[in-house]
Amino acid sequence: MAVALIGLPGCGKSTLGKLLARRLGTTFVDVDAAVEKRRRLTVAQIFAADGEAVFRQMEQDEFARIAESPEGVVATGGGLVLRAQSRALLIERYTVIYLRAMVPCLFERTRNNARRPLLQVADRRAKLEELFEQRDPLYRETAHLTVDVIEARPDAALERMLVLLGRPPMNP
Repeated sequence: MAVALIGLPGCGKSTLGKLLARRLGTTFVDVDAAVEKRRRLTVAQIFAADGEAVFRQMEQDEFARIAESPEGVVATGGGLVLRAQSRALLIERYTVIYLRAMVPCLFERTRNNARRPLLQVADRRAKLEELFEQRDPLYRETAHLTVDVIEARPDAALERMLVLLGRPPMNP
């Protein structure tokens, strides 16, 4: 089973992706980490040196490589859905789960994180609202399943994902 997690920054794609992969007994790949490894720079450094457009192309190229042999659990970058080609690959090759969180929750989760270049702005909440308005329709269009991840503990979201994927529930 190949599963891809999509959603805004701070929704838990990497954290929940690792947990889900472990629970399913499969591999985990983080697209942003794969880009960083290939480029030998952080996402923030790529944004600073080359700009968002170059990063988005690198992100799409790296995801296309990963999707050549879809397996395991993939945590996508939050902006991967901005490109139609990436959305098509997601829909065709993965069970796509949209990890949906509202802006107040995302704001709290990202407020002290300097690794997210799009959120290094004076009004982080306004930027998150803008990203939500822009991307939520694309996430909904792309996702096969949606899991609300407002709860602070990841085990509830993990349990919900497992149930939706038709996997046995975890031990109580």
